[in-house]
Amino acid sequence: MSSTTTLNEQATSILHTLVGSPDARFHDGQFEAIEALVEGGRRALVVQRTGWGKSAVYFVASLLLRTRGAGPTLIVSPLLALMRDQVAAAARAGVRAVAINSANQTEWQDITAKLQADEVDVLLVSPERLNNPSFRELYLPELMRRTGLLVIDEAHCISDWGHDFRPDYRRLRELILGLPQGVPVLATTATANSRVVKDVEEQLGAGGTDVFTLRGELARKSLRLGVLRLPSPRSRLAWLLTHLSDLPGSGIIYALTVSAAEDTARLLRENGHAVRAYTGRTDPADREAAEAALKNNEVKALVATSALGMGFDKPDLGFVVHLGAPSSPVAYYQQVGRAGRGTPNADVLLLPGAEDRDIWEYFATASMPSQDAALRVLDALEPGVVLSTPALETRVNLKRSPLELLLKVLDVDGAVRKVTGGWESTGTPWTYDAERYRRISEARIVEQRAMLDYENSTDCRMEFLARSLDDPAATPCGRCDNCAGPWYSDEVAHEASDSANQALSRVGVELEPRGQWPSGMDKLGVPLKGKLKPGEVSLPGRALARLTDLGWGNRLRELMADATPDAPLDPAVVEAVVRVLAQWGWDERPVAVVSVPSRRRPQLIGSLAQALAGVGRIPYLGQLTTPHGFPQGQAGGNSAFRLASVWDHFAVPEQGAEWFAANPGPVLLVDDFADSRWTITEAGRALRSAGATGVLPFALALKA
Repeated sequence: MSSTTTLNEQATSILHTLVGSPDARFHDGQFEAIEALVEGGRRALVVQRTGWGKSAVYFVASLLLRTRGAGPTLIVSPLLALMRDQVAAAARAGVRAVAINSANQTEWQDITAKLQADEVDVLLVSPERLNNPSFRELYLPELMRRTGLLVIDEAHCISDWGHDFRPDYRRLRELILGLPQGVPVLATTATANSRVVKDVEEQLGAGGTDVFTLRGELARKSLRLGVLRLPSPRSRLAWLLTHLSDLPGSGIIYALTVSAAEDTARLLRENGHAVRAYTGRTDPADREAAEAALKNNEVKALVATSALGMGFDKPDLGFVVHLGAPSSPVAYYQQVGRAGRGTPNADVLLLPGAEDRDIWEYFATASMPSQDAALRVLDALEPGVVLSTPALETRVNLKRSPLELLLKVLDVDGAVRKVTGGWESTGTPWTYDAERYRRISEARIVEQRAMLDYENSTDCRMEFLARSLDDPAATPCGRCDNCAGPWYSDEVAHEASDSANQALSRVGVELEPRGQWPSGMDKLGVPLKGKLKPGEVSLPGRALARLTDLGWGNRLRELMADATPDAPLDPAVVEAVVRVLAQWGWDERPVAVVSVPSRRRPQLIGSLAQALAGVGRIPYLGQLTTPHGFPQGQAGGNSAFRLASVWDHFAVPEQGAEWFAANPGPVLLVDDFADSRWTITEAGRALRSAGATGVLPFALALKA
């Protein structure tokens, strides 16, 4: 009996246990990948459609390597949801798998003890964990010495050409170079076109090692694709209300924004549908509960943003509906690939919106560094000085998330290093690769155009997606709406249309007051720290809507656009604002209206303030003054710099203070837009200092 036959028999026996069937057989390519890892000790890239069984390859290979005396497998996995599924799948195969992540820090000591006792077959970590100073210094060296197999799951994240590039994945090149000689490496993904494959191969081949690439047919025969164009957000929600119950089994409804997901879930629940929202704003424990509810078919759907994506595994997921399109066909394919993994049929429907392109642009944020921002960070990190991220915020005008992303990029490029207590400069010169970032930016624009082409195509939709992934086997599916005709109805029930209209007509979101000054303000010459004094804090406020809301968001984005000329508000918007005030439920009615001065929209704010004063039959006292000139801060930037730009810039005219003394009560403070909320906080503080007994802030729009 040959060694290959023996290996095949051993691998097949493990497969039977993994899937719970004595009749299970490997799919084409699975055993070849296992053999390359176990017998050849090779570096392999497996690009196969979701549901093909990539996890079976690394679990079977792990157990085979363990029987040969190898150490535990290290799996780099991008999401907690994916880790949970992988640990559960491993247990079914008799694989002793554990995860180290931010959600289980209390278990790290026990996990370390199990690793030292050789009682772990598979350890899962996130790419970010590899650069955690304590993990990198205390655990990683010994782990790398003993690792029997390195697995990089969702490997398209390595490539900045990929749809979900994560800078920490770039660090894996150094990890691969640090492996002992002969340790096999496996990278897996279901969403990689030729350019991404080439980029990942270069990362895997670090040190000049040959890479074995196994690429299969990516089209999903179980999916029935369709695109239904409807004229408005109201009609899309009404369609969902009408037809959600008709969709097979349970599934996922994707929305482009957190607000849209939450609003849609609320509307569906109010109309008797069992759904939950799942977004980046959802508490981790609630996310886990929502995943379990969907897997157990306790809900019809999760209404989710892209936070529910890679790695969520429900083989019988019956449908995926998109309210608005992702910005690329590859990202779309990754999301719809959640459906039909273990069933012969699943329905996938895209309901594109005219606002999709505006939302793509609105959320277009760099996974690439700005040269100016990068140089400011490097200037702030003097050699030998360690600065925390909050401390850096007081030196570099960037919000926390973009700053952390930029630091990761600079870390991967070798210019900075994460250490205990924060970040430090390595002293390594850094050069901005403008040409590379230009090409990536252009590629993103091409992807957006391709998504629009998908929506408008009259050819096979699955073939279109497969060709977007450079699948040479792409052929017509015979099932999509272009191949076989529409499989969905475009009818909308009258009562559903009324419900959707009421939902989109809702107005009013809370504007929470600031209560704590940002740290490190003294570095910016502002003598503030700790909490705001009780006599300076505004009352909870209101806004008409968020810019990302399904209903009023579109109109507000138009009003706030740079290209929109300043003008008095139209009556429809004023009427909606009056409805917000009518629903406010304040403890004490305002005695006057005051507005925040504006350079860009003086007519808009002035007309709104005067209209509200007229409706409420209370005086409009005019706008606050700016004795030191208009604040110079720009939109964006972090809290510290935003506060510094408006600190002590607003004042109440002397006659205003006299008026407050004679007319005690709260003041309605009107502004156009609230992002950091420091402008409205400072304006409110000026009013309180002048004698207003309370300040009720109102903004037309909240950023998010």
